[in-house]
Amino acid sequence: MTRVAAVDCGTNSIRLLVADTDPVTGALDDLDRRMTIVRLGQGVDRMGRLAPEALERTFAACREYAEAIKAHGAERVRFVATSASRDAENRDEFVQGVLDILGVEPEVITGAQEAEFSFTGATKELTGRDDLAKPYLVVDIGGGSTEFVVGAEKVRAARSVDVGCVRMTERHLVRDGVVADPPTREQFAAVRADIEAALDLAEDTVPLKEARTLVGLAGSVTTLAAIALGLETYDSAAIHHSRLAYDQVAAITERLMTATHAERAAIPAMHPGRVDVIASGALVLLAIMDRIGAEEVVVSEHDILDGIAYQVAREIDDERLLD
Repeated sequence: MTRVAAVDCGTNSIRLLVADTDPVTGALDDLDRRMTIVRLGQGVDRMGRLAPEALERTFAACREYAEAIKAHGAERVRFVATSASRDAENRDEFVQGVLDILGVEPEVITGAQEAEFSFTGATKELTGRDDLAKPYLVVDIGGGSTEFVVGAEKVRAARSVDVGCVRMTERHLVRDGVVADPPTREQFAAVRADIEAALDLAEDTVPLKEARTLVGLAGSVTTLAAIALGLETYDSAAIHHSRLAYDQVAAITERLMTATHAERAAIPAMHPGRVDVIASGALVLLAIMDRIGAEEVVVSEHDILDGIAYQVAREIDDERLLD
């Protein structure tokens, strides 16, 4: 087992995984898995730059993660940055700040790379299960983008499109600097139109409708699962590999779209950082299920973080073999 640390910095959140990983069997033993809402992508869609306060929130989380990585004695750290930092004019400022704090340079990966990591993390432990037909369609609904990956044992096709819960909320649901409370049907219609256009783009390269099992990743999907399960507090073990029927997704999405900020915030398992963006994230998932005719979605807590950890462990293992 190789002890590694993986950091995934997206548009809405930054997450850490420190784990003992076996690159041969794919076994992964979590030592520390945590998430912090930092909203790095605040205003990026409109301004094209990372806001100073967003950078500081992200760097504060990095300082906490650096302490945890040191305490666990991880052999190697890999830091992957996704949608928001790809889009920002001042991403060099972000790169330098992470390097100063964690001692590693963040890899600002492409959407295709992001999709491959997500697919590996989500499907590694599904191998051999008879109840889940292949190929899989893995959808990673992030803050700024959504990744679509179709494959069985390996990736067959992948595409990243610029629809995510934060981007859609800021683009269509914000008026005078605040999220409408609640947003109107017309505003959500504009969100849905953007999602449908993005699905058209994804279908240009990814055979979405050939998938036999839909696997959903990231905070929007796992939050919907927590609501469906009626959890009083967020329970990763209960959520992991739970299944949401289409009717459940549709009903919860309708509830979130019509709720006020206070009503969404009062949902027991709702993270405060997702209150304003969860309705847009739910609508992305519902639109995907509509497009491919999915009767259910399998929810996975294992995603890009796990894929990064597997990759780092394989690299270390290869180096040892060469030695």
